[in-house]
Amino acid sequence: MTEEYDYDLVVVGGGPAGSSTAFTAAKSGIKVALLEKENSIAETVRTSGVTWIESIKEFGIPDNCYNPIKNFSFVSPNNEVTISDSIATAAVLDVRKTYRWLAHEAEKAGADIFVKININEVIKNENNDIVGVSGTGPNGKIIFHSKVIIDATGFTSVISKAMGFVTQWKRFGAGAEYEAKVENVDPDTWWLMVGQEYTPAGYAWIFPLGNNIVRIGVGVGKPESDVDPTQRLKEILEKQLGPIKKLGKITPIEFHYGLIPNDGLSRKTVFNNLILVGDSAGQANPLVLEGIRYAIKFGRVAGKVASDAIKNKKTDADALYPYEENWRNAIESKINSARKVQDRWIGLSDKEWDKELDIIKELKTEEFLDFIKADFGLSNMLKLAVSHPKLAVRQLFNLVKGK
Repeated sequence: MTEEYDYDLVVVGGGPAGSSTAFTAAKSGIKVALLEKENSIAETVRTSGVTWIESIKEFGIPDNCYNPIKNFSFVSPNNEVTISDSIATAAVLDVRKTYRWLAHEAEKAGADIFVKININEVIKNENNDIVGVSGTGPNGKIIFHSKVIIDATGFTSVISKAMGFVTQWKRFGAGAEYEAKVENVDPDTWWLMVGQEYTPAGYAWIFPLGNNIVRIGVGVGKPESDVDPTQRLKEILEKQLGPIKKLGKITPIEFHYGLIPNDGLSRKTVFNNLILVGDSAGQANPLVLEGIRYAIKFGRVAGKVASDAIKNKKTDADALYPYEENWRNAIESKINSARKVQDRWIGLSDKEWDKELDIIKELKTEEFLDFIKADFGLSNMLKLAVSHPKLAVRQLFNLVKGK
């Protein structure tokens, strides 16, 4: 027996991009379905949950969903630097709680949420445009017809792959982490660890969540390195490398593993009746491979653009293009600049990492935050060059501006 539904908008994927799209679209009064393949929203956690307080405030995420961070410590094999702010500017999210809050907001706005829905096929009309999706649900085959589909399936890009619009990401980050209870931790400080002893083509981290709980992880750039992040994580925990030894007894609570695209903003993200959001669109900051704020922000844009198009009864790629125009204007140049810095970082030796931390030492707090957030606006970079005439920082400025 086949279940069949008709909606104005079908959002495939119940992560931050999908829930945010569904929220804005449902709020506009159209009929919205949000489909999630797992048993519940955020059943599996695939991200360390780093983001920024200004984004949290913009999105209205409750205070009990995150741990604020005001100290940023970097460790290389023979160097260490900490940059501190008087107020918290970054945050580590309780990922499960945050994603469920976002989904609940969508539901309160009127979206219908379906879980245990595994979408594996697209439905096309006579022009080969997408007009629905199908797969399996708890009761067997299930079909959703829709005027517009949102591909919020993350790294796997299920819908856009099924349409033949994209292929697998060639360049990406693979991350493994333990959420763990530890004896000693400063809840205000995150640690990033760089150099070959931690991980090639990536970094390791300690991100505190409060209440003596931390996320300890390793990220590896692919295809630049064939190191398995899970194995490397076990090794650095066994060796108690760097700041990990300060944590005392470590009691793992949960294991997380995830993939994040790092191909830059290479994809077209609107087609007839279809929009790509979040990791499906490659919307991630290459420097620390975080993209939750982009997923929420541009998910909301996608929801507005899609609902306007549906109400106007014109849902082709041209009608949906304001979404792509919005996100490209907002972040494309910044992400391209960040990729130049990342390309440099990936090739650094341990000695060169020691020197790189000396560059970071030169930065004022607000300059460092602009840098790590990939906020490479021209005015920010000009201020950096003028404030820091030393050769190392000028080299960074020239690299980002493509000189």
